[in-house]
Amino acid sequence: MEEVLEQLLESVSVDDDLEGITRPTLELLEKFTGLESTYLTKINLAADTQIILFSRNSRTLTIPEGLEVPWGDTLCKRALEEERPFTDDVTACWSDSQAASELGIRTYLSQPVLRTDGSVFGTLCAASDRNVPMDDCVVNVLAKFAKIIGQQVEREIAVRRLSAVVQELSSHVTADPLTGLANRRGMLQELRRMMKHAARENLPVVAAFVDLDDFKQVNDEFGHHVGDAFLIHISRRLIGALRARDHVSRSGGDEFVVLAIDADPARLTERLEEATTGPFSHGDVSFVYPGASIGVARANPGETDVDKLLREADKAMYRAKRQRKTGQGDDAGRAAGEGSSSRQG
Repeated sequence: MEEVLEQLLESVSVDDDLEGITRPTLELLEKFTGLESTYLTKINLAADTQIILFSRNSRTLTIPEGLEVPWGDTLCKRALEEERPFTDDVTACWSDSQAASELGIRTYLSQPVLRTDGSVFGTLCAASDRNVPMDDCVVNVLAKFAKIIGQQVEREIAVRRLSAVVQELSSHVTADPLTGLANRRGMLQELRRMMKHAARENLPVVAAFVDLDDFKQVNDEFGHHVGDAFLIHISRRLIGALRARDHVSRSGGDEFVVLAIDADPARLTERLEEATTGPFSHGDVSFVYPGASIGVARANPGETDVDKLLREADKAMYRAKRQRKTGQGDDAGRAAGEGSSSRQG
């Protein structure tokens, strides 16, 4: 038995996934048992089904991968319930099994693949359409193989859980908790990715800074709960104004950043102005917001200087802010609370 396990260890890598460990195991199991079909199943008790995950077939008996059968009619279930891991006369033991009859199985060998909590993941099996006698040593080796596969199943489950936790933590680090948009950290990650992609495709990248003028007055007059609702409203409006491949983030309290590949700066500015202008209501509060200051900068194809692009967009936004305050008069620069707001009821 030790020789068999050593062969298995030599044939798999510590980096192998479930398939990478199972396939050499099935090959070695075929050689050790002399049975032409070896396979790993997964049991879905909720759906009352069993599916063949991986199989190896060398002669006439073929058990195909992906085959799904009712769990209640399987030889695996009968073997588990009767604690009968082996028989070389399936017809005598389980003559009423439709699956065995259809596949022509006469010799059957099976061990459960258990998780650490004792629940059954599936079964490791070998079968033949011939009557092949076995001794206890073969059953013991199969049990060892099933244990190794069970450990790999647990490892992959643990890795998936860890990956989910990491992704959740990462989303907290890179997401704005109020709006659900990316925060500044997330924006920088996305901008670097977009600039690398655009450089490969020889396309320009556009960054737009959107600053909500006089947002502080919304908070002062109506309260922070209204201000928060307004930020969520604006974030949704911005998402709706963009293409699917564009990106919007909240980089500060009242500032948003929009990133786009191969976008027309003038048209993008128009869409953002439209998205940030207009009526807003929350509870008994209603006002018409006159719009945000928007600054747009463009990185030419091949440019990858993230900081330069953001600085230029920031400067453009402040130029737009000055123009709104001085060139368009007081009406254009008013906040929601200065004559354009009301409470209902």
